[in-house]
This record gives sequence, structure tokens and C-alpha cells, in this order.
Amino acid sequence: MSTHSSRRSFLKHAAAGFSTLASSRLARAQATAEPPPRALQNERAVSEPVGIEVNARAIPNFEPRDRARTRFGSLDYRSGLVLTSPYRGFGGLSGIRLDARGERFLAVSDQGGWFTGRIRYSGRNMAGLDDVTAAPLLGAEGRPITEKRLWWDSEAIARDGNVVYVGLERVNQILRYDFSKGGMAARGEAIAVPAGVRKLPSNKGLEALVVVPKDGDKGKDQNMPLAGSLIAFSERGLDADGNLTAFLIGGPTPGQFSVRRIEKYDISDAVLLPSGELLILERKFSWFTGVNIRIRAIPLKSIAPGALVDGPALFVADLGQEIDNMEGIDAHVTPDGETVLTLISDDNFSMLQRTLLLQFTLTE
Repeated sequence: MSTHSSRRSFLKHAAAGFSTLASSRLARAQATAEPPPRALQNERAVSEPVGIEVNARAIPNFEPRDRARTRFGSLDYRSGLVLTSPYRGFGGLSGIRLDARGERFLAVSDQGGWFTGRIRYSGRNMAGLDDVTAAPLLGAEGRPITEKRLWWDSEAIARDGNVVYVGLERVNQILRYDFSKGGMAARGEAIAVPAGVRKLPSNKGLEALVVVPKDGDKGKDQNMPLAGSLIAFSERGLDADGNLTAFLIGGPTPGQFSVRRIEKYDISDAVLLPSGELLILERKFSWFTGVNIRIRAIPLKSIAPGALVDGPALFVADLGQEIDNMEGIDAHVTPDGETVLTLISDDNFSMLQRTLLLQFTLTE
């Protein structure tokens, strides 16, 4: 079957797949003592560190309907990969963080697992993944967090040097890992979170985390606004006006603020650029338009306790382009000074969905 025919087949079934996913998530949200999903009850479950094989197929064009097109809003398409693996635990990727070169990565699966490895490039294009290792997220006792009821839905990741924060959506808690103490074998300690975080919806809770560095970024002399804060975003925790709730944890001005909700998009991840802009990755599903994603830019200086923040859309895409359930975003700056955004998708371990790794240059 040709790539274009495969794409048409995917588009034909995607709405049904996402509808099934939405129904499944709704059912899970209504259960308060549910067991982990089947993937954590069989060989898919990550039980110890293991090297795995990950295969990659190139996505030469982001827009199958117009292969000459590379510009999409404020982004210029660089390259993309469809990732598959014979390892049954590979998938469900909900967040990713890259090193300063955009090569080494740390990703988190929404079923309680780490994935680490290296992106291999051919010129400026991604060509594959090397040295990939999977490992379980450990709790304070040194046991996989999936052994605790409802502690398997790890949806958000942020990194501050050797310290990694992971947000657990279903229980709305944040674990802190010190990677200087064993890397992926480090134990996670729950940090104190505002009362509002614990009150978020079980299945629309913590979805994105961002650390504001204490000492500026990329050698800048002046600290960023909110330096030392951990910013936590809900997927669809709504305030009294129907806007998306978010939290400043630690830092100079802890508190709660809101992100204006537009066109029923939900937040799936966020990343802080060296420029001081916060990019929010959003998505939505409807019967009329299928799956849509969007990236908005929010000035970091506009965020404060009690604030309602907003910003322009830099990028919008739908199932006519090469997207899926995009849940992770990160950024790095090339030696030439280009800001590159990396997006990853959560396939929900569904045959109808794909694990995509996409890269774009931010042009404006």
C-alpha cells in the first residue's frame, strides 16, 4: 500500500479511534478504584531497565495534499519520523525533554515508564533513534509507581539540570527525581502542591510542567521573570469563567492563574523558550473537525497569581497534516541560532494511532 493510501486509511479510522479513546477515558474518570489498564498487567509493563529497538520511518512532507509546502503558520517543517518497536511497552509517550543539542532525550510514558536515547540526524533531518532504554518510574520506596492504585498516569515532565519533575494526572501529584542519584533508577519524592492541584479533575488534571531556571538561560545575565518557579498546567481543569487553571509552585510568587480557553482546546504540554516566551501545545477533538492541535505563545512576564493570560496562535494543524495525538513539546537552539521545536505523540497503544516525532523551525 502506498504512503498516501495508508494516510487516507488512517484518516478514515482516526475519528472512530479517538471517539473510542474519549469514551474509554470518560469511563475511567468515573471509576474511583479502577485497576491499571491492561497494558500494565502484562508484558507491556516496564518492570526494569532494558535496551530496546526502535524503528523509524521518515515523514518527508507534513502536508500530503501539498508536498511543496513547508511553512505552517510561524513554523517551518524540518523532518518527522513514525516510530515503532517490537518492544510491547513502547508507546503512550506524553512528554519529552531534549539536551541543548537536540540529541539526547528523556521521555515519559503515560503508563509509568521512562524512555531515554539519542536522536540520530542526517544533516538537519532526523533519521532515527539510537541507544534507547526503557525503565520504570520508581516511587519513594524504590518500587515502580504502577504498583500504587491510580499512580500510573504520568502525563507531564519538566527538567532542571539533574532534577526531573513528573506530573501524575489521575492522582494530581508531582514527583521529584534527582538524576544525579542513579539516573532513571532515582526514586521519586512527592512534592507539596497547592490545594487547587489536588482538586483538579481525575482525568483532566495535571498535563504540563515547566521549570523557570533560577539563573537565566543560555548564559544570560539577567534572571527570567518567575525564576525558580515550577509552572503546572491542567489539561481541562476550569475556573469559574471556564478558563484553564494553572499554578505557580515555589519561586517568588506562588499562586494560581488561568489560561484563556479558546475554541474548546485543552492543554497537552508547554515549553519555555530562551526568549522568555512560553509555548503551550493544545489539542481538541470534535465530530465535525476530528483532531486538531495548536501552539500558542504566552509571554512569561504576563503570568502572575490571579492573572488571566492569553497569546496568539503560532501554529494550527488537523488530520489533513501528519499529526496524531500530540502530547509533548520541547525546544532547542541550533549552533546557527535556529529555534527548533520537537513534538511527540501518544499513540495510546492503539493500532489506529501512531507515535510521531516531528521537528519544526520557529521562524517568527
